[in-house]
Amino acid sequence: MDAPASGAPASDAPTPDAPAAPTASIPPAATATAAARAQGSPAQGSPAQGSPAQAAHRARAHSFNAAAAQYAANRPSYPPALFDALEELTGRPLKGARVVDVGAGTGLATARLHERGADVIAVEPGAGMAAEFRRTLPGVPVVRGNGNALPLAGHSAGLLTYAQSWHWTDPALAVPEALRVLRPGGALALWWNTEALDVPWIAESARRVDRHFAGLNLSAEKRNFDARFADPTGTLDFVHREIRWSRRVPLDLHLANLGSHSVFLTDAEERAAAFFAEERRHLLAVFPDGLVEETYDVHLLLGTTPTA
Repeated sequence: MDAPASGAPASDAPTPDAPAAPTASIPPAATATAAARAQGSPAQGSPAQGSPAQAAHRARAHSFNAAAAQYAANRPSYPPALFDALEELTGRPLKGARVVDVGAGTGLATARLHERGADVIAVEPGAGMAAEFRRTLPGVPVVRGNGNALPLAGHSAGLLTYAQSWHWTDPALAVPEALRVLRPGGALALWWNTEALDVPWIAESARRVDRHFAGLNLSAEKRNFDARFADPTGTLDFVHREIRWSRRVPLDLHLANLGSHSVFLTDAEERAAAFFAEERRHLLAVFPDGLVEETYDVHLLLGTTPTA
């Protein structure tokens, strides 16, 4: 789904909510039982149900819907090399492929898949994000739902993609759902844009964010991109690919990108404003012309299902 700014949690994207009824253009899921299970299932690595930490987790998860326009306007997209890698690792072109982009958000990844000629359907749980998606991509179908209980018929897709969204699923539910929906030989692709912490100014910015949210273990939310995280059951074998890219943006856009992350969306307004005023001062010392060079590493995990 969309990408974190430098210093923000790497795995930060809208979370699955209770799935709504599928639209007429999407085949319904096999049963309603999975949907009922998904409503009560915490996301991977989330706090225990009913705890204060879980309440905070839910607040972060739902914060994107009120900031969908900010999200769409300021988050970075994904480099062409990522989609080249998808084609290389699957051994198939995206053109004409039946692709389902899950946790699609405002459609940053969906748009790139569509541009490559994929026959793509988006699945998005949040009302605000889905509304922004429909505004920006009116020609691409989107259905309300989530990865724990996909509103799709069995063996209906050749490729399932999760851009910045797999970490909000419960893999114990999402992996079987992926296997149910994928055709034999189909692929599950998970990816995240992450800040390049070997770039000094990005590492320093990340440390400032960590200090600002000292009560949260933000470091634990970063760099969790191995196969054990993606599928603790070990059902799928994942290949990992890392792709570096960058973009040059005005400082205001960079700060708006950073502010579109859930930790800031749920932060106290005055406290967040003070942080961004100080962050602006730090970054102007590094980029006096007001143009920020953001550097990202895309981490791609791709698992292929058995051919028979």
